[in-house]
Amino acid sequence: MTAVDAGALGLVLAASAGTALAVMLVAFAIGTAKGLHRVVDVAWGLAFAAVAVVALLLSDGHGDDGRRTLVALATVVWGGRLAAHIARRGRGHGEDPRYARMLARARGNRTLYALRTVYLLQAGLVWLVSLPVQVAVLLPEPLGATDVLGLAVWATGLGFEAVGDHQLARFKADPANRGHVMDRGLWSWTRHPNYFGDFLVWWGLYLTACATWQTALLTVVSPLVMSALLVFGSGKRLLEAHMADRPGYAAYRDRTSGFLPRPPRTRNTRRTADERS
Repeated sequence: MTAVDAGALGLVLAASAGTALAVMLVAFAIGTAKGLHRVVDVAWGLAFAAVAVVALLLSDGHGDDGRRTLVALATVVWGGRLAAHIARRGRGHGEDPRYARMLARARGNRTLYALRTVYLLQAGLVWLVSLPVQVAVLLPEPLGATDVLGLAVWATGLGFEAVGDHQLARFKADPANRGHVMDRGLWSWTRHPNYFGDFLVWWGLYLTACATWQTALLTVVSPLVMSALLVFGSGKRLLEAHMADRPGYAAYRDRTSGFLPRPPRTRNTRRTADERS
């Protein structure tokens, strides 16, 4: 198996870092002007898409054309859909409570604090998480079985995330559901179908960078970091802390998987589990 061209890799890595930083600095300028730092959540998906496009352009003549195109397109589709969904969801709303609480604890200049702890941090994470994309576009090997598996995992994750978001949006749009916890569709199988979808997307993209053991080892940090963020970082953990006091949420949490999808527990199943414990 042919090694990735070191010079091309260095160029793609550097350009990707610059691209992620540029997107987040633009988002910072917009967020500061509007007084709404929630715009960074829209920039998150757009930054991944921008990195993929830059990596695609710079990998011309180095990576396999089929691999380059499919990996970049998959990343753009995921990032663009996510950005559009978050933009629609946040339209007409004020600051995200997460950022409001964070900035309320800031010492000194809140704007500079937001720049450091929100925008620059996320720029670094975009670069790190997107390593499989940056490497995969440079691989000269044609698509193989591992890539097909990876793209299938990616597609499953994208579908899971998109369907979950759509189901939640429809639930919230119905005034009769106000004050109730969403526990239907995919949300009856996992409390976080959108985060589980992200999890699959990035493990799938990682597989497209595994044509050699060196590139597999180099890029495995990316899906591991994304998984940690989704489960223990700014994803599942923070959202559940925010939802903990909502009426009906404790019962929903007891019967529904916290991350990996599975059928909801019935009352009898919970009783049997309690008796065994």
